[in-house]
Amino acid sequence: MAKRKKPKYKIGDTVVITIYGTVGKVTDIKILDGNYVYEVNNSEGLYIEEALQLLSEYEGAVVEQEQIDIEYKFFFGDLVQVSGYGAELFKIVGFRTEIWRYKEDAWEDVIYELSRVSDGEWLEAGEEELTLVADAENADTFIQKLGLLYLVNKQEKVEKKPKVQNMVRKTEIEEIERKKEKKELIDNLLDIFNDYRILYEMFQDQEYYQVMRVILRKLESLVNNDGKSHV
Repeated sequence: MAKRKKPKYKIGDTVVITIYGTVGKVTDIKILDGNYVYEVNNSEGLYIEEALQLLSEYEGAVVEQEQIDIEYKFFFGDLVQVSGYGAELFKIVGFRTEIWRYKEDAWEDVIYELSRVSDGEWLEAGEEELTLVADAENADTFIQKLGLLYLVNKQEKVEKKPKVQNMVRKTEIEEIERKKEKKELIDNLLDIFNDYRILYEMFQDQEYYQVMRVILRKLESLVNNDGKSHV
């Protein structure tokens, strides 16, 4: 039985992939149909011996490969604000990196694709234009709280209408349910107030302050049976 020949290259050899002119290190050696094939730089592709040459023996032009490490500040689903759009909220639906290379200069731009929460309008913005409001894990909860605030404000307007006289007296069970719902509403309003307080402290945006005032008025009306507000 003929003795199998040894592989031409060994793991760790610096080689040139001759069809590309790129340089790499041999990271694995396999046998395919009785022939040695080589993995270079842990890539998925395999190269036959004839496609490689030791860098020390290579006489052609070598193409330098640049490794670029990009750190993304925001990710899919994050809830952000955009410079110039006030307190409006946007969700990140995509992002891309634009790489610029010139003879005497080089830089990378990260562009984020956004969808406005209120109407789905699409927008592009650079990383420096964005401010994180809630990460993807907490974004939906934050939006739900905003929706609750909208319903509370709507309810507050309805309550301003004249009440119908001679209403049927509530039963004891209905009274218990009403108190339970009232407590849950107060707890939810306090959560929303705390979220907006944090946002106001971060951005000093008067829109956040006004929302806080609305919530306080509603809390006073719930706590005081007469519904009066002193804010």
